[in-house]
Amino acid sequence: MRYWWVNQNQTYHHEVRGGYLWSPKRNANGARNPFYESMREVAPGDLIFSFRDTKIFAIGIALSYCWENPKPLEFGTAGQNWENIGWKVKVSFTELASIIRPKDHIAVLGPFLAEKYAPLQPNGNGLQSVYLTEVSMQFAQMLMGLIGKEVAPLALASQNVKPVPADDLDFWERKLEQDIVSDSTVRETERQAIIRARVGQGLFKERVSKIETKCRVTGVENPVHLVASHCKPWRDSTNEERLNGENGLLLTPSIDHLFDRGFIGFESNGKLIISPVAHRPSLQRMGIDTEHISNVGGFSTGQKLFLDFHRNAVFLESLRK
Repeated sequence: MRYWWVNQNQTYHHEVRGGYLWSPKRNANGARNPFYESMREVAPGDLIFSFRDTKIFAIGIALSYCWENPKPLEFGTAGQNWENIGWKVKVSFTELASIIRPKDHIAVLGPFLAEKYAPLQPNGNGLQSVYLTEVSMQFAQMLMGLIGKEVAPLALASQNVKPVPADDLDFWERKLEQDIVSDSTVRETERQAIIRARVGQGLFKERVSKIETKCRVTGVENPVHLVASHCKPWRDSTNEERLNGENGLLLTPSIDHLFDRGFIGFESNGKLIISPVAHRPSLQRMGIDTEHISNVGGFSTGQKLFLDFHRNAVFLESLRK
C-alpha cells in the first residue's frame, strides 16, 4: 500500500461524488508536472487523503490503475486552462465525520514531511501547486491517528481491493468512432479503414505487417493470433497516424492490452520496460519474463517517434526517480 495526498479545492464535490481522480497530463505551458505524473503511479488498494479548504474531508481507496480520459464535463468552468485529455483513477471515497485541519497539528506532522514534493509548507499551510503527491507511511499513520477510529475499517478494506477496469476508455473511443462515421469529409473507404484500425485490423494491420513479422514479446508469427497495436494510441492519433504502419507493432491480444494500457513499453533501443505498478504475476502468465528483461530488437525511425509518445503519454511511470 502507498499513501497519497490530493488537493481538491476546485474539484472536490465532482471527484468525491463521482468516485474518481482526474488531472491534466501537463501544465498549461506544456511542461510536465510531477503532481500530475503521480497519477501514473497509483495502484488499487492505495489510500488517498482528500484535502480542501485547509482540512482533510475524506479518505479514498484507489480501485484502479490510471488511464487516459477526457476532462469530465461536470468540471464546467473549473480548470479552464487544463488540457482536455488527462489521467483518471477510480476511487471509493468516504467522507469523514472527524474532519481535521493539518495546520493545527503541524508540530507532530512536520517532522514527517518530505523534503521534496511535500503537500504542506513547514508552517502547515497547503500548497496550491500540489494536486496529487505521495506521503510517507509515517506521515500517513500520524494523520490517521489524528483522524481517529474511522480510518481503521478503510485501511482494512484497502487490503482486499480487486482492481476494476477502465471501462469508459472503450466508451470514449466509440464516441470518437461515431464522430468519424458522421464526418462527411472522410471518404467511405478511408472511414472503414480508420474504424477497423481501432481494433488492430484491416488496412492498418496490412501496413504494419510490411514492417513487423511477429509479436515482439512472445514471438508468435501466425497473423491469425496477432493484432496491430498502435504505439501512439488510436484515440490520440490523427486519421493519418491511425493508418500509418510505422505507428504499429504486431502483438498478441494480451500483450496488446498491456501495451495499450501502459503496463509495458519499449525503449528506442528495443529494451522492454515494465511499469512499476504492473502486477508481475499476471504479466508472467501473459508471456512476459519479468525476471530477465528482454530486448525485442530495433525499430524504424518512424516507430521510434511514436514509441516516444507512448513512453511520455501512456506508459505508467512517473518522472520522479
